[in-house]
Amino acid sequence: MPRWVFPLLILAFIIVLVELYTFQAFKTVSKSKMVRFSFLFVSIAVYVNFFITVFTYSRSDGQTPQFQMAMGLLLTISIPKLIVIMLLFGEDVYRWVLKLITAISNGETKSLVGRRKFISQIALGLATIPFAAFIYGIIQGKYNYKVLKYQLSFKDLPDAFDGYTITQISDIHSGSFTNKEKIQYGVDLINEQKSDLLVFTGDIVNNKADEMDDWIEMFSHLKAKEGKFSILGNHDYGDYMDWKNPQDKKDNFQAVKEIHKKIGFDLLLDEHRYLEKDGQKIALLGVENWGKGFNQAGDLEKAAANIQKEDFKILMTHDPSHWEYKVKTADFNYHLTLSGHTHGLQMGIEIPGWFKWSPSKYVYKQWAGLYEEFGRYINVNRGFGYHAFPGRVGIWPEITVIELKKA
Repeated sequence: MPRWVFPLLILAFIIVLVELYTFQAFKTVSKSKMVRFSFLFVSIAVYVNFFITVFTYSRSDGQTPQFQMAMGLLLTISIPKLIVIMLLFGEDVYRWVLKLITAISNGETKSLVGRRKFISQIALGLATIPFAAFIYGIIQGKYNYKVLKYQLSFKDLPDAFDGYTITQISDIHSGSFTNKEKIQYGVDLINEQKSDLLVFTGDIVNNKADEMDDWIEMFSHLKAKEGKFSILGNHDYGDYMDWKNPQDKKDNFQAVKEIHKKIGFDLLLDEHRYLEKDGQKIALLGVENWGKGFNQAGDLEKAAANIQKEDFKILMTHDPSHWEYKVKTADFNYHLTLSGHTHGLQMGIEIPGWFKWSPSKYVYKQWAGLYEEFGRYINVNRGFGYHAFPGRVGIWPEITVIELKKA
């Protein structure tokens, strides 16, 4: 028997169980056959659409907006149902335990019909919250750009850079874009920050260079007083799709690198630049992608060649696991690291200044926002675009503005 058959059977069992419980909840709450079977029809249609999309998906096409939408619809109807099944299954366990106790004690079994309806109403009511959130996330949340501002103080910051501002964007993923008006709004918002420096920390496309063709003119209007610099992300290497031959992949990678020049960014490939102001300078380093479990092309030592240990240093590296495993304990003091990659999984719960949670935290120790260890900082940008899931729920697209201050 093929290895994939057993996991497929397990998945089918889970889907049937979830659907049965959710259908039972609708049946308990509503007497209308139209309501019940409309729910069933929508569920089946979403599953069929997803499986057709998956089985007809070709890695040579890359990840298309159609694939993303199929994934988005599946999550939109599936996650709310998990709430339903947890409550109803919990209620079933309670009933089974109660029946067992009653049978042992020779007592009389009480009718729980009214309780079942009450629990079903609560379950469906609670399920509408994530359902509405996912619908909003797909329609509007992915364009709900947030400007997050931080002020960081350093004792060894050159005096001339006191008050220097850096705008960071990351993870454009232009192959996912579908709405020019909304993306233009995000680009305008970046320019409104009027920062000294603009940096982009990788993943300009999903896979192919031509995904950026319709967006080059728009992003070429990004501005910064002292310059624009960028690095590559894991998606920029074309590793997540099948190519007809190695030369096509190589040509695509070269074309991806050329995009940065076309939109006016200085792409740093294991390199550094000195930023000068009033006779003083700081070092800006950019490495190729280095990620735990991903492409590890980045060479930090090469990027830091000829930089003095005492220089003030800002490092751009796409994957924050690089900071966790290599950078934060390096002999060189990398004062500030700028990363992206995680997207905060594009879904979670954030209450600014109080609470922040996403499943992403179970994969990355630094997954969204600003972190500090050993007097060194990393900012993990939540990303400008979106990928895989065509929306954002609670984890909004981010434009980061960091002001450097002399302590």
